[in-house]
Amino acid sequence: MNGTQLLNNIAEIRKVAEAEIAAINTLDEASACKVKYLGKKGLVTSVLQQMRDVGAEERPKIGQEVNRLKSHLEDVLQNLQEKLNTQRLEMAVASADVDVTLPGRPRPQGALHPITRIQEEALHILRGMGFSVAEGPECETDYYNFTALNFLPDHPARDMQDTFYVGESHLLRTHTSPVQIRVMEKQKPPLAIVAPGAVYRRDADVTHSPMFHQIEGLLVDKDVRMTDLKGVLTDFLQTLFGKQFSVRFRPSFFPFTEPSTEVDIQCVFCTGKGCRICKQTGWLEIMGAGMVDPEVFKSVRYDPNEFSGFAFGMGLERMAMLKYHINDIRLFFESDLRFLKQFIGRGA
Repeated sequence: MNGTQLLNNIAEIRKVAEAEIAAINTLDEASACKVKYLGKKGLVTSVLQQMRDVGAEERPKIGQEVNRLKSHLEDVLQNLQEKLNTQRLEMAVASADVDVTLPGRPRPQGALHPITRIQEEALHILRGMGFSVAEGPECETDYYNFTALNFLPDHPARDMQDTFYVGESHLLRTHTSPVQIRVMEKQKPPLAIVAPGAVYRRDADVTHSPMFHQIEGLLVDKDVRMTDLKGVLTDFLQTLFGKQFSVRFRPSFFPFTEPSTEVDIQCVFCTGKGCRICKQTGWLEIMGAGMVDPEVFKSVRYDPNEFSGFAFGMGLERMAMLKYHINDIRLFFESDLRFLKQFIGRGA
């Protein structure tokens, strides 16, 4: 076939295609027409294949005409399909017993769980103080959960934490302090980390849960002092709860810190006046803390004569109960929508 014949063929395809398209009334017919002319074995494609039989000087002109035909048919068929689809939707609406002017059904708005909310706010504050977030496994070894933190095998402090054992030397971690050991094994001072996560203990009542959440922090450097600990925690708690609440520190005991302290905040319910929640004392215990015991540093090969540090730990459920005035820890885990809906659209 020579170039003239091929050009005549292109003109004939265009004429016939336009006539067929003008007679199309359904989407199925439009799809079939598209395949007939523009498909892999369509008529336009066959013209392209025939171009190899014409002279090189005629191919540019023929190629230009084929491309014009292809673009024209694509545009016409696309517009036709959109028009037919719109008509189909209009007919469906007209034939259905539906009032399209009615407002749509509102979708329920979600919200962060209060534990997630308090964790994100606490981490935001601590990151602003220079702490980075570290994580570790929830199923731990006895070594990381106890021994490396100065809990000797017969240490009475082990009785403070009723543990879920999953083997002779493995357990569900009772605190996130093992993360601190794992980080110190891999990283030399200075370091400042916080470790959020779920922890597990055999305890269940209105203020305790077998599974709950903690954030524990660790800062190690040269010449770290108790005054640094007090300054960091006071600033953290007053940023979280408000500058109007005072913070105090009481002597305590933890195996992995020495000296150790309990941290109290002025009662958020009565602002220190004394109420049933704070047992008329005006104070609420909120976290434990202290200077890292030198024995802990020895277990990670830090020189206690060169480095010092402080650690602290808080229960997120406890923080959320105080922040949002919740009197039963079990509400966090019951998935009661009446409870959770209170936090929709509520700031942290």
